[in-house]
Amino acid sequence: MREIAVISGKGGTGKTSLVAAFAALAEGPVLADCDVDAADLHLVLEPRVREQHAFDGGLSASIDPELCSECGICRDLCRFEAIDPYFVIDPFACEGCGVCADHCPEGAVGLEREIAGRWFVSETRFGPMVHAKLGIAQENSGKLVAKVRGRAREIALERGLELLLTDGSPGIGCPVISSLTGADLVLVVTEPTLSGLHDLSRVLELTAHFGIPSAVCINKFDLNPDQAGRIERAAEEAGAAFAGRIPYDRLVTDAMVARKTFVEHDEGPARRAAIEVWERTRELANGKK
Repeated sequence: MREIAVISGKGGTGKTSLVAAFAALAEGPVLADCDVDAADLHLVLEPRVREQHAFDGGLSASIDPELCSECGICRDLCRFEAIDPYFVIDPFACEGCGVCADHCPEGAVGLEREIAGRWFVSETRFGPMVHAKLGIAQENSGKLVAKVRGRAREIALERGLELLLTDGSPGIGCPVISSLTGADLVLVVTEPTLSGLHDLSRVLELTAHFGIPSAVCINKFDLNPDQAGRIERAAEEAGAAFAGRIPYDRLVTDAMVARKTFVEHDEGPARRAAIEVWERTRELANGKK
């Protein structure tokens, strides 16, 4: 089984649109939407949910008003200032460290495991898909990404499928690392801007650190051809392969409105370029130069 992870230095580069296009072009892939903080691959692929599971987060404290004597010990000890003057705990400020529960003389403070989000196993018109939704202000997104990827790998092995296609998180943080470690190839989608060049450099430093083969695709390259050229040269200097360029095409937006991938929707320059990028990406994932 081969795994291709598609990531970007920031949101809005067209990463998810390209993953959806790849799903349409590949032959029966397993899909993993690892952008759990802002998952939107489902908007185009319209998955039919077959399973859903709770994702446990960290601990959260609560105070029983019937037992609380309002002695103030818990409030004095809380370094996160999560306990208000009325001895009610702010769930967004509480870190679940347990100091309040350990020192409460009345035993009024309890700790409970939170439900931080949910993850799903679904079917799409292109193949199975594992995806998730992290709750508002919840942490542990890296662990949720690991859960999504792990289940996607299991499905690939169970069904004898040869390709796992991952829509990774943007940036270089914990969920990104969890999205790409162990992949056969990371495709970085960027755009022809100065910030795009900067973000690309950071991402390629990350993939180089983990020793993962990387390739670069420039989306909407024709909006700034000179900057696109600089990005291509920077990718080469960083040791990354170049997978291709995709031009600006209004049909991409029309396809999203129709809830289709842009390679399904209509002929256009973006569709033709995406097919070439996919062929090159697949070759690179298979070890061809």
